Amino acid sequence: MEWRTIFSDRLNNGTRLTLAEVVARLEATACAIGRRSNEAAEPEYLVQEERNEWISGGKPLIPAAVLVPLVVREDGLKVMLTKRTEHLNNHAGQISFPGGRVDASDRDALHTALRETEEEVGLHAKHIEIIGELDEYIVGTGYLVNPIIGVIEPPFELTPHEGEVAEVFEAPLDFLIMPENMKRCAREFDGIKRHYFAITWQDYFIWGATAGMLRNLSQRLLTW
Repeated sequence: MEWRTIFSDRLNNGTRLTLAEVVARLEATACAIGRRSNEAAEPEYLVQEERNEWISGGKPLIPAAVLVPLVVREDGLKVMLTKRTEHLNNHAGQISFPGGRVDASDRDALHTALRETEEEVGLHAKHIEIIGELDEYIVGTGYLVNPIIGVIEPPFELTPHEGEVAEVFEAPLDFLIMPENMKRCAREFDGIKRHYFAITWQDYFIWGATAGMLRNLSQRLLTW
């Protein structure tokens, strides 16, 4: 699914002005990134035919999906993010996109992303305009994540799941995808050195898969 093509098709068919504004703002953001950074786009995702063995010791990767929510605000596009509660078994306290593993009853990754978003933050699919997807992302815990991009236009209300979500917040898209704001880090997990990106915005430390997906979004914009 090529999200720029989807934008163009919708505009040619007389899309609502709000989506046209989203496109304009995304393109303006891409131009700003190009002016402020000399860093060439480079792949964050490893190309590997035997990725199952690389990440999970030969066990099949678990399919999952997340929503990358872009909120249209008067002062620019924002990215909606969640902070997970501290008592969860996986990724406790981390900053993430709403989402989770694909259930057997889910029709596809899109269905998973929308279902999990409603379950986690209380945002119904009727408020979300799907515009495409990013590259699949392999998480160190053995998940193969499909990031789905959606545009959200106010007004809307959120009801975060108390047991899973400690906080929902929005951060500026242009800050999160600026290459100069992405720090390269390395840490040892289970005896294996893993490399990842990290972004600090205000008091929030965004790292791992979430930062990697934002990196992929940045690369998409840089190649426009």
